[in-house]
Amino acid sequence: MTDTELFELLKEKSTREKGFSVLVHDFKERVYWQIRHMVLSHEDADDLVQEVFVKVFQNIDNFKGDSSLSTWIYRIALNHALNFLSSKRQRHRFRFTSIEDSMFESLKSDNYFEPDEIELKLQKAILLLPDKQRLVFNLRYYDEMPFKEMEQVLETSESALKSTYHFAAKKIQEQLLKEEIVKFNFPD
Repeated sequence: MTDTELFELLKEKSTREKGFSVLVHDFKERVYWQIRHMVLSHEDADDLVQEVFVKVFQNIDNFKGDSSLSTWIYRIALNHALNFLSSKRQRHRFRFTSIEDSMFESLKSDNYFEPDEIELKLQKAILLLPDKQRLVFNLRYYDEMPFKEMEQVLETSESALKSTYHFAAKKIQEQLLKEEIVKFNFPD
């Protein structure tokens, strides 16, 4: 089903429930992984995905169609993840360990994540990035999102996104070299 057809179902009160069911089916997994790459915790990601779809449902009448429905949903999801991290950082600020260390420790004990040593070191290096750089890196590296699509979702110029991604990849590469990990080749 196209975004336009789906939006037509969501617009009408009589077909909204069916449209929402299709929307969740079509977008849930990708939204989950976009959020999961940012927050790392399965439980947090699962909760945030539910909150995102509630927000989408509550605000569907405000969708203007300036972008595709999928772009709008991903924008909501990623902003929700960034807000969650900001809030978590505020609650965590008086602790002895950083939020990144806390997130990394919970990732290591996550029953839904079975990393090898290299993947753990990669995740630790990614966590050292500021949230916006991490977001751009994750969208490009894990989701293989084209910069053109990212431009729509993040409302930032393609050239700025490319620069952010390459800068993030360079920082990650430097961190991995410190950890004595063989050089990674990140996609352009």
